[in-house]
Order: sequence, then C-alpha cells, then structure tokens
Amino acid sequence: MDARLRITEIFHSLQGEADTVGIPTVFVRLTGCPLRCSYCDTRYAFSGGEWWGVDAILRRVGEFATRYVCVTGGEPLAQPDCHVLLAALCDAGYRVSLETSGALSVTAVDPRVVRVVDVKTPTSGEEARNLYEQLPRLVAQDQIKFVIGSRADYEWSRERLARLGSPATVLFSPSHGALEPRQLAEWILADRLPVRFQLQLHKLLWGEERAR
Repeated sequence: MDARLRITEIFHSLQGEADTVGIPTVFVRLTGCPLRCSYCDTRYAFSGGEWWGVDAILRRVGEFATRYVCVTGGEPLAQPDCHVLLAALCDAGYRVSLETSGALSVTAVDPRVVRVVDVKTPTSGEEARNLYEQLPRLVAQDQIKFVIGSRADYEWSRERLARLGSPATVLFSPSHGALEPRQLAEWILADRLPVRFQLQLHKLLWGEERAR
C-alpha cells in the first residue's frame, strides 16, 4: 500500500473508555490535531511522530494478538490516509473504533468502524468547531461523548442531548481534575438522563503517567 501516516505511538493497553472499556486493545495514535481543547491530555501528539506505511502498521498491530484496535490522536481524521488505515484494519478482521472530535466529518469513515465522536463542550474552548449536522447520521454502533467540566457544561450537554436525534449511545464523562465524578453522576440521576456515565479507566489505573 502507498498510504503513509505520521504515527506518535502504537501500544497495547486496556481500553479506558466507551463500550469496550476494560478490554485489551491496540491503540494507534496518529500525530497532529487542528484543535486545542483546554482539557487535552495528549498534547505530545500535536507534533513529531514518524511516518509509517499501512502494511507496517498492520504488522505491528498483529504482534499484540488482540482483535480490538482503536485509532486515536491527536485528531486522526486530520490525516487523509486515516481512511485507508481504518479500512485496512477492518479488512484484516479487527474490531476497529475511531476516536475523533466533532469538528471533522465522519461521513466517509468505513461503516464497519465504530465512530466515537467527542462533542466539544464550552469549557473545551472549541465548541464553535462542532459539526452538529452529522450527529443524526450516526448509527446504533456509534457513540457520542461529552466531556463535562462544570455545571454549565452539564446544562449545555443536557440541552444538546434533547436535540441529538441519533440512535448512538451517549456518554457523559467528567473532565479529569475539573469535575468530581460523583457530582456528575448525581446530576445525571436527578435528571433521569438516558446517557451512559463513564470514567477514564486508564487514569484510575495509571494516573497521569499513562494519559491514554
């Protein structure tokens, strides 16, 4: 394959979020991101990295002997050949998820891929970048994530939830270090919201040492 991507790292860990939380997964972290969210914990992936061909990525992923692969960043869709990689991973029989912002179009992503779309809340500083019109086109296997850092974020997300019009699972996650998880859980229960509360398992296990 001629496609090449700039890669920050490829590593094996437990999935810390979304519907496969706790499952051993290979993470392929692409380099670069056009956003600068206030709560970003992967700033080291904004630049640098090394160029890898798709075949080399597949060989490296295969060394870990797991069927779950998560393509993340940075913002992976900022590299056009990400689409080639996603399709190649699916063709190889992996269960593939894509962690992406709500700021880039996901309509061309291979339909076999689970799209985890991070809708940017006000405290992210990137709310204006959200492409709301694509959210109703997500399907049941996909997920929509809101990272919530304050009561104002929560109320904003609750209002957006009422207008999503999508069958995708909705995840509410407290911004690490900004909002107490119990507080968010209590708000969700008080308002009877049809969302899935999630914590970042990897941070509970490894803290800031392993911001993945």
